[in-house]
Amino acid sequence: MVDRLFSRKYSGMRHWLLQRLTAVLMTLYLMLLGALLFAQHPTQYTAWKALLSPLWLRGATLLFLLSLFFHAWLGVRDIFNDYVHPLVLRSFLHGAVAITLIAYSVWSVNILWSVR
Repeated sequence: MVDRLFSRKYSGMRHWLLQRLTAVLMTLYLMLLGALLFAQHPTQYTAWKALLSPLWLRGATLLFLLSLFFHAWLGVRDIFNDYVHPLVLRSFLHGAVAITLIAYSVWSVNILWSVR
């Protein structure tokens, strides 16, 4: 029964579940970051740099950002599919958003791995 819900025929259920999973990952990261900020109170650039320098936190931040971008893609894709009816316009908007989110992902990796 559950296998059928996640089949190609019911892809909306898979997208819904993926969006909820990304929301849970983002919530966990924000709770972790909140605890770190509460414990360390970084106010200067050097303190922020020291806070974000451990590899595990940069990895967690990257996972958060990729989850955020994927969450945004799923939501925007559904909105475009529901409300933008001309196929050419919808395809253009899908492409524009996809290119933008990919560019943001590359930019995020560049920023996170330039912090040492």
